[in-house]
Amino acid sequence: MYNGRTDSVEHVSHFNQRMAVHSKNEALMCKVFPSSLRPVAMRWFNGLRAGFIDSFKELTQAFGSRFNMCSRVPWPLASLLSLSMRKGETLKTYSDKYWEMFNEIDGEFDNVAISTFKLDLFTEHGLRKSLTGKPITSIRQLMDQIDKYKKVEEDQQ
Repeated sequence: MYNGRTDSVEHVSHFNQRMAVHSKNEALMCKVFPSSLRPVAMRWFNGLRAGFIDSFKELTQAFGSRFNMCSRVPWPLASLLSLSMRKGETLKTYSDKYWEMFNEIDGEFDNVAISTFKLDLFTEHGLRKSLTGKPITSIRQLMDQIDKYKKVEEDQQ
């Protein structure tokens, strides 16, 4: 359900996925679309002039224009590079923050993510030593290593 505050492009994409088997039936798509709207967006929809929209594409374009300020803007790579582990911060807290930001960056930067995650750990951190001693080549490997060290950290608390 679209509430007027989340990403409008993402909402249309999810709606299209749910309606994929009916995507050729534009009239049905236009009739069902309002059922995915909450009150704020529904008021906008109800305020559209009769005959103003001729296709589902036009409807989604008008929707996107009205709610474009809610679209997610991807984080730049520089924001990931500016992160570092703080004194007293747990590996879990740091990695959660890191992956949340990493997932908001558009593009393929796996090698950068692997390098910066390692470099932003304290020099004496066991995970950094492990990553330096045995280089990893994929995000999955990095996440597996992080999980191992998070368990060790949790056991020590």
